[in-house]
Amino acid sequence: MSKITAGLTMSLDGFVAGPNQRFDSPFGDIDENILHRWMFDEADKPEHKAEMLNYLVDAGAFIMGSNMFVPKEKYNDPEWKGWWGDNPPYHAPVYVLSEKSRDPIPMEGGTTFNFVTDGIESALKQARESAGDRKIHIAGGANTVNEYLAGGFIDELWIHIAPTTIGSGARLFEDVPNLRLEPMEIGGTKLATHIRYKVLK
Repeated sequence: MSKITAGLTMSLDGFVAGPNQRFDSPFGDIDENILHRWMFDEADKPEHKAEMLNYLVDAGAFIMGSNMFVPKEKYNDPEWKGWWGDNPPYHAPVYVLSEKSRDPIPMEGGTTFNFVTDGIESALKQARESAGDRKIHIAGGANTVNEYLAGGFIDELWIHIAPTTIGSGARLFEDVPNLRLEPMEIGGTKLATHIRYKVLK
């Protein structure tokens, strides 16, 4: 059975985005580089950085929440096809949790966005059918990862902790009680601490 993984960058106080996320500020009312600077500036550990970034996109299928795919201002725009241009980085089926039914959107490079209106377990079932023996990656955002953590579905979680606090916004581990994690790998630079956990079940 496919391994289920997730990976997110968060602040020291647990937020993966600030308040008031919107089209012109997808990470909310914070400096857009404050959390994800490590993705671009960790030049002293290029091999480790490449491994972590590959972890985010090397999967047989992906699942994401609707807010990760479309900002609220574009929710009813039939022309909207995501933030990533004509060739998104996924190169596999992506299942978008949505309240609104929509035809699949095929993109360049093998990415197809599929819209699931009947919940996280349905999305996971469809992702399993697509992924075969490859892993399934829960791409985000925080609410979606929290739902899968609370449901006991995630096997492995890689967290990148930026040395900053935000105070409010979209928070990882919200409403996820009794979660037990075992560190598998720990590393970092002055820009972020990277911890890959096994989720104990």
